[in-house]
Amino acid sequence: MTARTVQTTSFIAGRHLPTLRTYPNIDPSTGAVIGQVARSGVDEVDHAVQSAAKAQREWRRSSPEQRSKLLVAAGALIRANREELARLESEDTGKPLTQAYADADVCARYFEFYGHTIEAYYGHQIPLADDMHVYTRREPYGVTGHIVAWNYPLQLIGRAAATSLATGNCAVAKPADETPRTTVRLAELIHEAGFPVGAFNVVVGLGAEAGDALANHPGIAHLGFVGSTATGSLIAHAAADRVIPTVLELGGKSANLVFPDADIEGAVPSLVRSVIQNAGQTCSAGSRLLVHSSVHDEVVEKMGCVMDAITVGRGIDDPGLGPLVSMKQRDRVQGFLDEVESAQVVVGGGRPDGLGGALECGAFVAPTIVTDVDVSQRIFHEEVFGPVVAVTRFDDDDEALELANGTEYGLVSAVWTQNLSRAHRMAHGIEAGQVFVNTYGAGGGVELPFGGFKKSGYGREKSIEAFDEYTQTKTVVMKL
Repeated sequence: MTARTVQTTSFIAGRHLPTLRTYPNIDPSTGAVIGQVARSGVDEVDHAVQSAAKAQREWRRSSPEQRSKLLVAAGALIRANREELARLESEDTGKPLTQAYADADVCARYFEFYGHTIEAYYGHQIPLADDMHVYTRREPYGVTGHIVAWNYPLQLIGRAAATSLATGNCAVAKPADETPRTTVRLAELIHEAGFPVGAFNVVVGLGAEAGDALANHPGIAHLGFVGSTATGSLIAHAAADRVIPTVLELGGKSANLVFPDADIEGAVPSLVRSVIQNAGQTCSAGSRLLVHSSVHDEVVEKMGCVMDAITVGRGIDDPGLGPLVSMKQRDRVQGFLDEVESAQVVVGGGRPDGLGGALECGAFVAPTIVTDVDVSQRIFHEEVFGPVVAVTRFDDDDEALELANGTEYGLVSAVWTQNLSRAHRMAHGIEAGQVFVNTYGAGGGVELPFGGFKKSGYGREKSIEAFDEYTQTKTVVMKL
């Protein structure tokens, strides 16, 4: 498959399945149609699950050494096809090419990391009594289902597929409606690496059809979902109805807390990057900026200067900021901006100036700073998912902590201070799955456990800890 693909099809049991039912794949930079996507449904999902179940009967008996070799081989193929994967990702999502290259690299890293660590993942021996030999085994669930969002297709499905396969499961993935191509290409590469036929299958199509069919299929033993909290609740209900486990990575309204003693010059680049990366379409974006009143004006001014200078354009031209994923998403972001007072908008606030020609129909929103945001405003506590940061002042540590925890989300936060005691107090008090101090990772690296508190979801992905999510413990008690 290449960037010139006419139809993106489901990849099941090692082969493509074309169909007459399709929908258009839209370039968010221009609004132009760049191909057709197969509109798969219940039959294709059932075929994929049956294929994975058949492969899993063989794969569950594989040794950690066998899995390790194939995972590392898949990582090498991802790196060898980095150029193609990055271009497909950039065209589908609109993200700058540099960021798409990084996504391809991280996807490869997941396969390498889990390929290297699976051989060190064991059960435990339990000293119950002298005449008892007791131990635990970590065993796969079977067929895992994965429904992921459109913001980081390669990264999201890469981490899920690598973890599932490493622990002896087989998988069926449903990429987002808007961004299917890199997931299909990844399936081709996994097949090429030598995994059993059907070990990893991809069903493309619409969420309400293919996604719903996958979430409700009786052959799925474990579900993973990345996306909105509303849809995550539906996924959780579907899993609960069949009494199967699920990992949910949902929304976020993450805060950067900037204290008077912070290194402002060192902080500003990270503060900007945390909300501009991927056009702000990151669940862990630093979309709230809580700043001490004494440094508020300095921080806003310096951030404004940086954001004013950001270039905007097509992702494949590698600007500083690309479009949002769709006009629907652009209109949603603009709806938040239309609700605030014009005096609150320091930078941006709408469509960037100077875009013409083919970009006239693109889904662009300028980098935006909204100041003096009150906790009662929707932009303070709801996820915007665009290049927009909401700034709120605080006067003391207690108020900062109260504001940081003042949303229903709890994914990531960062504390900017030179005071070690304050840094620890804040890290302990903030209700979030990850807390950074004097840096911002937007989810962090492959090695770091990632997941949310509150309505940001549950379960952990990334790191060795993810192995526990994709395996179940069996206890064996043997009287000697």
